[in-house]
Amino acid sequence: MAQKSILITGCSTGIGYYCAKALQKEGFRVFATARDSVDVQRLRDEGLDSYQLDLDDSQSIQEALDKILENTDGKLYALFNNGAYGQPGCVEDLTRDVLKAQFETNLFGTHELTTKVLPIMRAQGHGRIIQNSSVLGFVALRYRGAYNASKFALEGLSDTMRLELEGTNIFVSLIEPGPIRSDFRKNALAKFIQNIDREKSVYKTVYKEKLAGLERTEDVPFTLGEEAVFNVLLHALNTKRPKERYRVTTPTTIFWFLKRILSTTLLDKVLRKVE
Repeated sequence: MAQKSILITGCSTGIGYYCAKALQKEGFRVFATARDSVDVQRLRDEGLDSYQLDLDDSQSIQEALDKILENTDGKLYALFNNGAYGQPGCVEDLTRDVLKAQFETNLFGTHELTTKVLPIMRAQGHGRIIQNSSVLGFVALRYRGAYNASKFALEGLSDTMRLELEGTNIFVSLIEPGPIRSDFRKNALAKFIQNIDREKSVYKTVYKEKLAGLERTEDVPFTLGEEAVFNVLLHALNTKRPKERYRVTTPTTIFWFLKRILSTTLLDKVLRKVE
């Protein structure tokens, strides 16, 4: 049986890095991509097939995919769209450019890569598209509007794509993690400082509290390690009929249940208490 190949985005740290290493141990032909060349070289030094892929750059996406396909005879079993970042900030403090940047990485680049991979999977008669979404892809929390919106949009595109691919033997799965141990908060802090004018905002006092939260190094309640995502990713890759959604961590399961049974008014009361 031919070795299964998988392209993973966002492999410099966190979930992408862990899953790339773990899948390689499971016997997959892993192509671990990252935005920065320094990270690509580090991944190569660690024994991974790695290529530079910047989701904000169409040329980078095409060049990375071309190089990967040269190594697989033009075939690709799976795509794990993991690359993303969080842009904190109240909605009214998000400029058009800041919101656009969030979507360029978390949605538009991911979508472009996916549409380039799908014809390959159609031609070979099978494939797996696995999207790393979030609990914030179906419930919204305050001060995370840009990230909420990008993940809500990713879920909408993925649901539509799943319906359109019926009968093609190409399966689309969404992974919806809650808090996972990674550099996500550290990277979000950098984006918050870079892009949000805290001093001129009506939320100036709130931001002082939020800044302290982003700077916190200890885990928030119910945080799991990257292996929690890897376990469901492996199921989505290996099972004959992967699930449409994989809910990871206790908060994701709780909020999924609450969204089903509570009115919007009551759910809002719950969500306002979550930091």
